[in-house]
Amino acid sequence: MSSIANQVFAPNALSIGLTLPITGDHQSVVDFNEQIELARLADQLGFRALWVRDVPLNSADYPDPVGHLDPWVLLGALASNTQRAALISGAIVLTLRHPLHVAKAAFSVNDLSRGRFVLGVGSGDRPPEYAAFGRDPEERRELYRRHWDTLSAAVATPSTVIPDHASDAAPEFYLLPRQAAPIPLLAVGSGGQSVDWIARHSIGWMTYHREPQAQRGRYSMWRAAVERAAGGAFRAFGVAMRLELADDPAEPAHELALGYRTGHRALIDILQRMRDNGTHHVTLNVTSERRPARDIIEELAASVLPQFHH
Repeated sequence: MSSIANQVFAPNALSIGLTLPITGDHQSVVDFNEQIELARLADQLGFRALWVRDVPLNSADYPDPVGHLDPWVLLGALASNTQRAALISGAIVLTLRHPLHVAKAAFSVNDLSRGRFVLGVGSGDRPPEYAAFGRDPEERRELYRRHWDTLSAAVATPSTVIPDHASDAAPEFYLLPRQAAPIPLLAVGSGGQSVDWIARHSIGWMTYHREPQAQRGRYSMWRAAVERAAGGAFRAFGVAMRLELADDPAEPAHELALGYRTGHRALIDILQRMRDNGTHHVTLNVTSERRPARDIIEELAASVLPQFHH
C-alpha cells in the first residue's frame, strides 16, 4: 500500500477518521464553509482521515436529507485546506460514473493533496438512481466489475487507458498529471461482489457498523477470504460508525442505528475491542444535534485519539 494508506490502515492498529459533513439529525442545509473549518481543525488535531460521500441525487423518499456537495469539488477544497489527513471518498458511485472520469478526478485530488488521496468506490444501492442515469440496476454487479477493471488500470503506475471502443486510427491515450505511485483503491461495501473478489482486487474492505458479534463474524469471513484470495497478505478492514458523544465522559454506551450514544470512556473501550477483533480504521459519523461539532472534535482529539495514534 501507499504511505498514505499505511497511515490509515496498518496491521494490529486502529486509526480514527471523520466523515463529512458533520450535521444534526434531519438537518438538510449545511454550511460547507463551516465544514471546511471543521476539517482544518480535525486535520490539525490528528484525525487520520477525512471521508466524503457521493450522493448524486436527493429524494423525499431517502432517509438522508443532506444536500451534499459534489464529492470532487469538496475533496479539492479539502486538499487545499488540510495538510496531513488522508482524504478518502466513501464512496464514489462507480456504476453511475465513467471510470476514466473517476480516474482523472482522482489524479487531480491526489495531486492537489500531495499524495493524500485514497479512492473508495461503491456500486450504489438505490435502483431509482440507476434509471435516472440510464443504467439497469440488474447489471450492477457486472458494471461494477467492468468499471473497476478500467479504473484500476488507469490509477496504476504506469497508468493504462482502456477505451470502451477503439478504432484502428485512435491514438494511444494517457492521463495527466502523472502519478509517482498508484492511487490506493478501496472497496466500500461489497459492490455485489464476493469477499474473495474484494480481497484479490482491493487494498481493503470498508463496511458499516454492526453489533460486535456480527462484526466479528464479518471480520473472520474477511480474513478467510484474504487467506484464500490474497495469500494471507495484509488487507485492511474498516468500519463507518455513527457517534453521538455525550457530555458526560462516563456515560455508558447505548446502541443506536449504525453506532452508539456514549461518553468518551466507553467509546475508548468500544474502539479497543474493535482493534483487538481486527478492525484497522473507524470513521466516525458524528451527530452534532446536542453539542457543537467543534467541541466534539476537540474532546475526541484530547481524550480518544491518544489511545490509538502513537
